Amino acid sequence: MMRNFAESLKHTLVEEGGFSDHPADPGGATMKGITLATYRDYKRNPHLTPDDLKAIPQDEVEDIYRKRYWAACQCDVLPSGVDACVFDTAVNSGPGRAAKILQECVGATPDGSIGAGTLAALNKADPKLVILDYINKRQSYLESLKTFPIFGKGWTARVSRLKDLALKIA
Repeated sequence: MMRNFAESLKHTLVEEGGFSDHPADPGGATMKGITLATYRDYKRNPHLTPDDLKAIPQDEVEDIYRKRYWAACQCDVLPSGVDACVFDTAVNSGPGRAAKILQECVGATPDGSIGAGTLAALNKADPKLVILDYINKRQSYLESLKTFPIFGKGWTARVSRLKDLALKIA
């Protein structure tokens, strides 16, 4: 289905930018939000270098995002807007964290995997209220990280722009 995948991907790619290898970023070398470790795993090649990552083809970028973040978080079955929140968070903080934030918003067991219990609880909730709660919980999570003093201004702006996108497509 992927009704909001293209728009969510476009947003996230703008947020992630190009190549980065900031010494304070625990993800290390990253291109378009994809870490070298993720790319090595995707290609099943532990010898790929940051230069290989810099040259990642766009079709591989989209395939990684579709399989490892969008599909992994069941975004196809999430309400519009909620899907964008969960996807962008999965890219920025990992699918498990993205799922746990959603589960906290809907009162499901925060086990880091979106399944039947999470979806049942989500179906009883107002998607716009879930989005607002999700955005607040994501911001709080980011503020709790030791790297917030370094990356916090950018993360806060990113979360604000995500809120605007999510409410627009909800």
